[in-house]
Amino acid sequence: MFSKVRMCLTSGLTRLPACVTLNKVTPALCRHQHRTFSSESGVKVLYDGLCPICVTEIRFLQFLQKKQPDKVDFVDISLSGYDGEKYKGVSYEMAMEEMHVIDEKDEVHRGIPAFAVMYSAVGLGWLGRFMMWPPVRPFMDKSYAVFARNRLKWTGRGEECTTGRCEKKTQ
Repeated sequence: MFSKVRMCLTSGLTRLPACVTLNKVTPALCRHQHRTFSSESGVKVLYDGLCPICVTEIRFLQFLQKKQPDKVDFVDISLSGYDGEKYKGVSYEMAMEEMHVIDEKDEVHRGIPAFAVMYSAVGLGWLGRFMMWPPVRPFMDKSYAVFARNRLKWTGRGEECTTGRCEKKTQ
């Protein structure tokens, strides 16, 4: 088809041959990936605002989507007003265990699939697809499980997070 279109464009024809149609083609997405088309049905990323690693990544993603600021809603679960019922029942404790993202269809994704949805929403769909690629996925799942299990300790917040909400150290 592309060779016919290219031939038409280079030969200066003003209309395409009848066999070439310009239907809107939607790229095939994996079942974990979704496109965001409007801000009212945007992606919601639940993140720990007291985790320096998490905050660094969220700031980068916010930078990537600065031309479409309402496409992704970044929700800081560390704020005292966080209510999991507003976010498909994802409690503070659940969100602290692993990354949660709610897509534009109101489906909750956890772990590596959550990252894939989040990256796709900010224009890094290639990275999300790579993470979900079957040869890479087991490594990503294991690596993320190690990170999620240890991130509080690695960011100096292990003890204060064992009961209730984490609090930022004042030292």
